[in-house]
Amino acid sequence: MKYWLVKSEPGAWSWDDQVREAVTAWTGVRNYQASNFLKAMKVGDRCFFYHSVDEKRIVGIVEVVKEAYVDPTADDPRWVCPDLKAVCPVVTPVTLAQIKAEPRLAELPLIRQSRLSVMPIDGESWAIICAMAGVAP
Repeated sequence: MKYWLVKSEPGAWSWDDQVREAVTAWTGVRNYQASNFLKAMKVGDRCFFYHSVDEKRIVGIVEVVKEAYVDPTADDPRWVCPDLKAVCPVVTPVTLAQIKAEPRLAELPLIRQSRLSVMPIDGESWAIICAMAGVAP
């Protein structure tokens, strides 16, 4: 299993929206690097659900339930989307400031490439963030 972080603007698609829908296509990614990460996701992989813009915090965990396929919202078949299922909210949301303050997380793409909407999370960082969030890794 691999780990990821997916970002969404809560005004466009929030954690509450994800929970209400249970499973949704993760559409609208139009960055080649982020799209390549979507293509690398496998069924069973877990992702932190991150509210971007004003909140800048991890609020939940989702699971990949269908691997990448052509994004139905795109005019170009190069853009893809996987299906993600809500797993659980985090007990304590983890802010970007808290992540930046943790020296063991200094190499996360969230810090180094802050505008990227989909990114990998290594296993050690996943466990650290899960502990910060009050959820089991």
